[in-house]
Amino acid sequence: MDIRRTVLWMIFSLSLLLLWNNWQVHNGKPSLFGGSGSTATQTAEAPTPAPAPAADASVPNAAPSTAAAAPSGNETVPSDSTPEQLATSQKVNVTTDVYDLTFDTMGAQLVKAELVKYTAPGSKDQPMILLDNSSTSTYLAQTGVIGAPSGQSYPTHLTPFKLVSSETNLTGDTLDVVFEAQADSVKVVKTYTLHKSRYDIDVKHDIYNLGTEPITPSLYLQLVRDGNDPSDTSSFYSTFTGPALYSTDDKFQKITFSDIDKGKASYTQQADNGWIGMVQHYFASAWVPAQGTVRHNEALSLSNNLYAIRSIESAGTIQAGEHVSVPAHLWVGPQDQKAMGELAPGLELVVDYGWLTIIAKPLFKIMTWLHALLGNWGWTIVALTLLIKLVFYPLSAASYRSMAKMKQVTPRLQALREKFGDDKAKLNSAMMEMYRTEKINPLGGCLPMVVQIPVFISLYWVLLGSVEMRGAPWILWIQDLSVRDPWFILPAFMMATMFLQIKLNPTPPDPTQAKIMMIMPLVFGGMMFFFPAGLVLYWCVNNAVSIAQQRYIMHRLDKETAAAKR
Repeated sequence: MDIRRTVLWMIFSLSLLLLWNNWQVHNGKPSLFGGSGSTATQTAEAPTPAPAPAADASVPNAAPSTAAAAPSGNETVPSDSTPEQLATSQKVNVTTDVYDLTFDTMGAQLVKAELVKYTAPGSKDQPMILLDNSSTSTYLAQTGVIGAPSGQSYPTHLTPFKLVSSETNLTGDTLDVVFEAQADSVKVVKTYTLHKSRYDIDVKHDIYNLGTEPITPSLYLQLVRDGNDPSDTSSFYSTFTGPALYSTDDKFQKITFSDIDKGKASYTQQADNGWIGMVQHYFASAWVPAQGTVRHNEALSLSNNLYAIRSIESAGTIQAGEHVSVPAHLWVGPQDQKAMGELAPGLELVVDYGWLTIIAKPLFKIMTWLHALLGNWGWTIVALTLLIKLVFYPLSAASYRSMAKMKQVTPRLQALREKFGDDKAKLNSAMMEMYRTEKINPLGGCLPMVVQIPVFISLYWVLLGSVEMRGAPWILWIQDLSVRDPWFILPAFMMATMFLQIKLNPTPPDPTQAKIMMIMPLVFGGMMFFFPAGLVLYWCVNNAVSIAQQRYIMHRLDKETAAAKR
């Protein structure tokens, strides 16, 4: 067996796998490496902004499975607003140390969220805008009460509310922003409680029955978003943008916009736990209803290039003159795994590592621990790479030792090829005899590397998905590890180290194989010109340490060989 050919086929197969994965992602299918498949490219124009874009959607009958009953089945979420309603709309600006929020009194909905501690893509002084309702972007958080008898209505996201609280700037630990509206015999008081230095918002709905008969309303929590990719979406690596939800039974589920359009979206429609959300690279929004209450989930297309994911839950029976309070949580912010996991089980899974989660999550924890010690994410990447190389040193040593031995016998292999020509049987027999004599394992250089591949892929996704990399500097010219190297120094260094590694390995006797091996650094190095600097830094350190290890092991083997000849 020819080890050089085996290595070459491994590299070639990996290249084909990466190309196939990118093709799958390009066509809207999930990534093979972990759920970071991108959505299908949207060619439609941006939707016309409206504070109330929601399609009619009947809530199916659902039998209760816990103490609370599911929505009864005759409720519909309202679909549109009128010019008269829009004329009464007013904007309310609320600020905290992490937010600059804009509420619309039409429905008391959240129509804009600026994250003041994060900068917009490609900007150093403009804040990151997550939720928005502009001519180029629609992304809203809405709620409302439905289930009114025929001819009546309850306050929804199309109902004019009035602001009844006075403070709009967080000066203490919490700030309550309170809206109130009445429709027919039902009054709804909606309270947003903002917290200092936090991206989770407590949202409480107090529903009052002002009539003379009992009512059985339902509350819907809804996120509305256009299907356009974020402005920092890359064509060279895939990240997911779209609806997602979680339940303890079916775990984390993503829904692509293309599947919604085709009517092929598959997800948990009823549960008494979990959350619904909208996910994009580094950021997310999510509604977390009260756990233990049955709710119905829906993901649907509202209009051309406009989508919604919603959760509808029963508020129970409210007697005349009484009221109930329905709590929920709203997350609008970065994908902070620790804070999101504390808010709701499974919410941290918006940072999706797919089937490699079992390896990636421990790697992320080690990375955060190292950052606590070093205080710089660039040096954290360097330290983590060194730590991984140290753990795998025995395997790497075995691999490099095998390759070094193979390099020593390369002249003899070439002589055997010339001796036996096209007689493959005799050539393979002679090669195996030589391997036995020299105590060389033909697969010794491959198998240790194969074992490490899942770890390297996991670390790739950890570095790609960590919002901590966003805006994080390293040294000198690298001021943001989440964007490409502005001077292309790291990609050039990586390309050079790959060439050096090839020179250290046995040279394939086949000229075609040798040429392909020399082209590989150009292909992979060229791709890295467009990858985030943090990822390229990892590969540069990994290559540099690998070269040092290989040189050290080859030097020891040369000394052992020289000593054996004395």
